[in-house]
Amino acid sequence: MAVEGVLAAVGRPPATWKDHERVTRLLTRSDLQTVLEPAPCIAALRDGFRAAVDSPVVGQRIRTDLPFPGTATALIPGVLPGIEAYTVKANAKFPGARPALRGVICLHSGHDGELLALMDSATVTAWRTGLAAALGTHLLAGPAPAEGSVLGVIGAGAQAELMVRGLSTLRRRRELVVHDRDGDRAGAFAARHGGRLLTSATEVAAAADIVLVATWSRSPLLRLADTRPGQHVTSLGADEPGKQELSADLLESALLVVDDRELAAAMGALAAAGLPASAAEATLGEVLHGDHPGRTSATARSVYAPVGLPWQDLALAWIAYQQAEQHDIGQKIDLLT
Repeated sequence: MAVEGVLAAVGRPPATWKDHERVTRLLTRSDLQTVLEPAPCIAALRDGFRAAVDSPVVGQRIRTDLPFPGTATALIPGVLPGIEAYTVKANAKFPGARPALRGVICLHSGHDGELLALMDSATVTAWRTGLAAALGTHLLAGPAPAEGSVLGVIGAGAQAELMVRGLSTLRRRRELVVHDRDGDRAGAFAARHGGRLLTSATEVAAAADIVLVATWSRSPLLRLADTRPGQHVTSLGADEPGKQELSADLLESALLVVDDRELAAAMGALAAAGLPASAAEATLGEVLHGDHPGRTSATARSVYAPVGLPWQDLALAWIAYQQAEQHDIGQKIDLLT
């Protein structure tokens, strides 16, 4: 199926929509890992970036501190043209916990608000964040050399896992280098993906053509002097106030692309570096629409620094739900009994 047809296909309601059981399907992490595959998810995200500009409702990202060592975040509503459903996501982020992110995604019918599914949000968030990052990285990093690129990972968590898996479906890799403050986690990550360990973020940047950063850092891990012309960096960690992975001089010197300018300036990489929304030259949607050419020089630096948008939750939650319905995966409950 052509990429452009993915959203139209997954947006069709089940054949028995009006007559189906009034139950809610519970999808755990293992259920979601069973029904999700990188390639169709990337295709749906690509379509979503194109379609989201026509959405009649602007998604909201709401975040608050707590009287505990963590934060609460809600993304509402996840909507996309062509999908007759919406999502509401509630996450708890506790950096000292394992896993650090826990929560739930509610998938509701757009016909009557019925709660179609409850899903583990940590899994969906990792998949949509990592695979959207893989897509943005592939589009902005320039053509891959015939022998493949050297890929560097700083922060070997769940999002990096999906970034690496997704990117492997889009371009060839010659080598993988990995760093994480948790040596055991870095070693396990490198073993899974055939990589080698390095001792610092700057060593990763020195060795890699493409650098993926996904950490909880609250101060810059990479500065302009740590990078070189032609290099691409994708930064996922600056998704709420106080978190920062890249310095202002690096962001200002690169082709900087985000998913949403105002959001990036309010709580993302731009906010962390004290830069205005206008510092972002483009959004990924504008690149996919052809409104911005993306990288035009082999010697330019490029940075993709998204925050994460509600419609991305819907794009993958809808795929998961339809696959679960088709193969009867997950527990079914009636919350109204």
